[in-house]
Amino acid sequence: MSLSQAVHPDHATAFWTLAPGRGALCRQELPAPVAGDVRVRALASGISRGTESLVFQGRVPAELAAIMRCPFQEGEFPGPVKYGYALVGMVEQGPAGLLGRRVFALHPHQDVALLPAESCRLVPDAVPTERAVLAANMETALNILWDGGAAPGQRIAVVGGGVVGGLTAWLAACLPGAEVTLVDIDPARAALADALGAGFALPDDAPDGCDLVIHTSATGDGLATALRLAGVEAVLVEASWYGDRPVTVPLGSGFHPNRLRIVSSQVGMVSPAFRPRWTLSRRLEKALSLLTDPAADHLLGPRLDFSDLPAAMAGLHDLPFGCPVVRYPRPNP
Repeated sequence: MSLSQAVHPDHATAFWTLAPGRGALCRQELPAPVAGDVRVRALASGISRGTESLVFQGRVPAELAAIMRCPFQEGEFPGPVKYGYALVGMVEQGPAGLLGRRVFALHPHQDVALLPAESCRLVPDAVPTERAVLAANMETALNILWDGGAAPGQRIAVVGGGVVGGLTAWLAACLPGAEVTLVDIDPARAALADALGAGFALPDDAPDGCDLVIHTSATGDGLATALRLAGVEAVLVEASWYGDRPVTVPLGSGFHPNRLRIVSSQVGMVSPAFRPRWTLSRRLEKALSLLTDPAADHLLGPRLDFSDLPAAMAGLHDLPFGCPVVRYPRPNP
């Protein structure tokens, strides 16, 4: 029996945040397919620790609920809500050009999904399935560098050695002549920086006078460090997402004399300088193509079974470093 002739279930299992701090795998009916839909069987999905922990904890500000919606989200904040945006799967029903191919989609954690074909991006053959879950984070890192105007030869500091910070430092280190330093309070991140082609420093030892500083730690202390490292008339890109947490920004000392600029970066829109030519789809395809390098594997975290996802979300901050990868069971023949 070919893939296109296979019999498929009309239900799926998906992860839902039922209420702040409480999630479950829920069975739900799939919608009836329409022309142009493809059925995708999940192989892996990635958990974006920062954003998804805020959603799981019910800390999305009410005034930002519309902006924070992800594609194919169901329900509303704070819950019940189905949220997530890093799914890699195999097309098991659809046009010949996609049938049997691996695709990435900005879809919540779910074992099988019915999606418009145009919402799926082909995963390059050279990108392993589990590494492909980093595509959404890579897209964020790419947009951060665009927002900051990163250029060859610059002295660049990335404050915060998480997944997004690591990907951003990695991309920046590829710029010819760039002097890139990953700054983090954990000395163990020095090995990560080295694997990504960047230097490393603890906050007190980080080089100042930087041309571009990127902040991804989502902490007030990290933001203060980022401001201190910025050189005269430099740009600081604030790429952290704080949810409903207030943050103190130390705008005394050299902030005004040095004429610093703080630029926000958010992946929901393409960076303004690129927006006339780049669509969201083009940017996502570029992010996937950048994942052919095995160095990105250093940013993958613990592997989890789909059945363990509710418990993993409740203990997300206790999981080892890296983007947690959710593995899905193969269907019975």
